[in-house]
Amino acid sequence: MSDRLDRASLARLPAPARPLIEPGSARTGIVHFGLGAFHRAHQAVFTEAAMAHSGGDWAVTAVAPSSRTVLDALRAQDHLFSVVTLGAGQQSGGGGRTRVVGALADSLLAAEDPDAVVALLADPGVRIVTLTVTEKAYRADAAVPRLLVAGLAARARADAGPITLLTCDNLPSNGQTLDRLLTGMIPDELRDWYAESVTCPSSMVDRIVPATTAQTLDLARADLGVSDLAAVAAEPFSQWVIEDRFAADRPAWDAAGAVLADDVTPWEHLKLRALNGVHSALAYLGALAGRESIADALTLPGATELLRHYVATEVAASLTPPPGVSVTAYGEQVLERFANHELGHRCLQVAMDGTQKLPQRVMPMLAAPDPRLTCLILAAWARFAEGAADDGTPLPLNDPLAATVRADLTTEALFGPGGVLPVPDPAHRKQIDTWRTALARHGAAALLAVEATP
Repeated sequence: MSDRLDRASLARLPAPARPLIEPGSARTGIVHFGLGAFHRAHQAVFTEAAMAHSGGDWAVTAVAPSSRTVLDALRAQDHLFSVVTLGAGQQSGGGGRTRVVGALADSLLAAEDPDAVVALLADPGVRIVTLTVTEKAYRADAAVPRLLVAGLAARARADAGPITLLTCDNLPSNGQTLDRLLTGMIPDELRDWYAESVTCPSSMVDRIVPATTAQTLDLARADLGVSDLAAVAAEPFSQWVIEDRFAADRPAWDAAGAVLADDVTPWEHLKLRALNGVHSALAYLGALAGRESIADALTLPGATELLRHYVATEVAASLTPPPGVSVTAYGEQVLERFANHELGHRCLQVAMDGTQKLPQRVMPMLAAPDPRLTCLILAAWARFAEGAADDGTPLPLNDPLAATVRADLTTEALFGPGGVLPVPDPAHRKQIDTWRTALARHGAAALLAVEATP
């Protein structure tokens, strides 16, 4: 009898933990690039629920660009994995905290067999490609766009029908970003086919998915009764807003709770600025103050009050929210979600790739009438980039531009014209420099407490 999660062990699982569909009952209709935890806890969950509601051949074949660690674990488990939902009201054991997802049908390693990926993209049964490859992969020299172009060319030659490319990464107007990238790469002779047969809708995704830990695996085993080396943890909240612009048919994602919208932009701006921006602020200020997790950072005296004010003033001034949505109420919900200590979302994990994230998450608020707290967040990133917490503990700078950042850490080099994060207004650069001096002198914890004092 197998001691690990696979199809043979499904019958032994508690009923609430079993997949919503019969694994292997649907053919591949979606190819997903990026076999990380977020896809497994988000799009795969929505897709399985859509198939459970309305059927259809929408199983997912996932493509890992280069790393085979997760891929090997999934292959050993018949591509089954579980999601451990962490937060208030989630019952352990057979009570529903952990559930196995059966949406994945197969997997490929792009670095090992790119021809197989290209052939899959040319399969008429595949009508949608989804992507979670992070912001830094949207470059013409990156592996995934090159594979997409090769696959689209093969699809055109095979006359395999229209296809939707749906990016789920945290980029502004992410569908348009992908479309511009591919339009610049597609061969001239395929431009008319591309314009007629390919759409790139934008989407906004939201669910906090912390890194899998030994505790995640222990919780999954306790709830399932078998070992799951591909388990992921996630918060209870999950949201997906998708621009309703598909080249062909799609799963019943709306029946699974997704929002189909004519324009994703208001949702995207709200999430990037009021959630992701606040996340980054807590990551840098919390790391400087020696706090390990985002929830720990939020317990710093003054942190909640300061960020509540930031959302209600500087963030609210920077956007028009979706109809019927209050920026202030959304911000309150964000702070409640971040206070979930069970997630254990590490500050250092959120702090990664600041040069790629801050332009979308924080810098738009520089246009607010008085962006003083925006300048504080940018100053906290710069202080973090110096490489030490307030107590002297080393801080890693995990960023594609780390060498450039560390080469000259002055405010003018970082934020001036030609800097890694250019801030056009000299008055704002002066404010950032003032905050950096205050952070160095007093420390993040003391500064937050003073700033939040009426």
